[in-house]
Amino acid sequence: MANSPQAKKRARQNEKNRKHNASLRSMARTYIKKVNAKIEAGNYEEARAAFEKCQPIIDSMVNKGIFAKNKVARHKSRLSAKIKALKAA
Repeated sequence: MANSPQAKKRARQNEKNRKHNASLRSMARTYIKKVNAKIEAGNYEEARAAFEKCQPIIDSMVNKGIFAKNKVARHKSRLSAKIKALKAA
């Protein structure tokens, strides 16, 4: 347990930041799931629209330090490939 005043304050700040980061992480994952749901439904236009809405959200998570840059790039690449395959089918 924190004993000094600055350690107690740091513990409070860490908990507050942890909850905020968890909320942001959850929001980003929800947007990714929405895109996947549209792809599974087979609707190209809705999937593309959901992906365009999702992209800036997950990109901003990199700047906030929620996700690593390569993780976001990997997700965007895979979603984009699935959407392109949906159009071709």
